[in-house]
Amino acid sequence: MKIWRINTQTQSLQIEDVPESWVKLGGRGLIARILVDEIDAKCDPLGPENILIFTPGLLVGHRLSSCDRLSIGGKSPLTKGVKEANAGGTTGLLMTYLGIHALILEDQPKTDDWWLIVLNDQGAHFEKANDLVGLGVYDTAEKLVSKYGKKVGLSLIGPGGEMLMAAAGIQNLDKDHIPSRISARGGLGAVMGSKRIKAIVFDAEKGSAPPIHDEDAFKAARKEFTKAVLNHPQSKTYADYGTAAMANMCNSFGALPTRNFSSGQFEGVGKISGEYMRELLLKRGGVSETTHACMVGCTIRCSNIFGGENGESIVSPLEYETIGLMGSNLGIDSLDTIARLNYIVNDLGLDSIEIGAALGVAADAGLMDFGDDERSVELLEEIRKGTKVGRIIGDGATSVGLAYNVERVPAVKGQAMSAYDP
Repeated sequence: MKIWRINTQTQSLQIEDVPESWVKLGGRGLIARILVDEIDAKCDPLGPENILIFTPGLLVGHRLSSCDRLSIGGKSPLTKGVKEANAGGTTGLLMTYLGIHALILEDQPKTDDWWLIVLNDQGAHFEKANDLVGLGVYDTAEKLVSKYGKKVGLSLIGPGGEMLMAAAGIQNLDKDHIPSRISARGGLGAVMGSKRIKAIVFDAEKGSAPPIHDEDAFKAARKEFTKAVLNHPQSKTYADYGTAAMANMCNSFGALPTRNFSSGQFEGVGKISGEYMRELLLKRGGVSETTHACMVGCTIRCSNIFGGENGESIVSPLEYETIGLMGSNLGIDSLDTIARLNYIVNDLGLDSIEIGAALGVAADAGLMDFGDDERSVELLEEIRKGTKVGRIIGDGATSVGLAYNVERVPAVKGQAMSAYDP
């Protein structure tokens, strides 16, 4: 495994040995170590001194249930500190097949062109991506998969990242080639946008899994781990209801974000719960799936495909965090509405937690009424247009609070609280 270091201004790649102090670190821990080692803590998050790091965890590459995950990190435009954003999907797996312990993007271009970076066994090369600018995440991914094939992985940004919005994330393909697995938190999509990178293509067709020191011992441990996961009662709950199982539970604790975190219980929770969603999706059929794996080898399968009444997909997945922040937090008790809001936010390449919290603050500011789904969509389209109000919302909950003098802003160090935090 090696460190791949790409300078986005000179468009050059250096492949280096992993420093001794980084060898036993992966994912979140490695991101913090690299940032402490390599950048000035006072640098501008959107300036050339900041770096963007992609790194899989140490167990990635061997299809161990729930472990083939990716961490992306850098200095956060929201918190101004160390930020790691995690995602499932296929990117982490393919990085290990290419032998990448960490991919580090440095500097930024001095021109206005946008670029793709294509990584394969030959190294890295840049291709112009000006034709993709302004496209949503779904259209962009479809074009790239069509061009590079269904075996590649992608990490890409939407219009939110292009506009350097502080709520922008970086999206990755799931095993069905849908760009639904978002490294959402902290504005790392804006960091990628500041480096004028629309997408990274990971082509590992000729790669293989990283070596294992003791294959027999690993196989025995994997068998025991998988058995323990399958036998745990929570695995069955998540397989049946997904993370949406948390809605009723958090409501019973008085911890479900409701109307801009002004209450911890929502009278409409029964209509947005995991139990109700399961019944609804089983009734609708079509493409709807109550249990779905976002990565190959996952035995829990806590994801889902939320289909509409016509049997076609609205969004995949619809998770508890989005239900909490764009549902109860906005006074909305319709899963169909929440799913449609989720799709729009995904297509913009934004964090549904941050944008849901921002809309809650916007409701307290008088920009919309709680429960007004049509106005919620209108405000999301303001983000797509890049209007003044759209940019304020696209920069997150703290941005809305400061702009409209709202005192109750559910944020810590500039970043919106998640639906689990209470």
